[in-house]
Amino acid sequence: MEQRLSIVTLGVADLARSKAFYDGLGWKAASSPETEEIIAYDLISMALALYPWEKLAEDAGISVDRTGHSAVTLAYNVSTEPEVDDMINLAEKNGASITKPAQKAFWGGYSGCFTDPDGHIWEIAFNPFAKLGPNGEFQWNGVA
Repeated sequence: MEQRLSIVTLGVADLARSKAFYDGLGWKAASSPETEEIIAYDLISMALALYPWEKLAEDAGISVDRTGHSAVTLAYNVSTEPEVDDMINLAEKNGASITKPAQKAFWGGYSGCFTDPDGHIWEIAFNPFAKLGPNGEFQWNGVA
């Protein structure tokens, strides 16, 4: 198996509400002639998909009962500390709940967190030890 991800799919309660949230962040949905039940956003080298939670749970063979937040954090890295503040503010203006205001992080960077309308946790971070590539590519070792 190659060391990569192709798609991250988020189970959502209201597809239209979630699309409006991500569109409000400035993302552009990719057209999907096959189905209107999945909204996909092409990202750099992968995609984010939104899919009704009940259908996602059924497809994965798990219970639709949900408690609390997901055990996954989605991270969006930026090139400067002010960009973290800008992204956190943009998310809040579009209905996100801020769970951690932007602040200096224990690991030497600067980050903040919010949840989208379905409780998916997002971290917006500036990591001075991992520079982004020219197209926003991130690599843990800082060589994009």
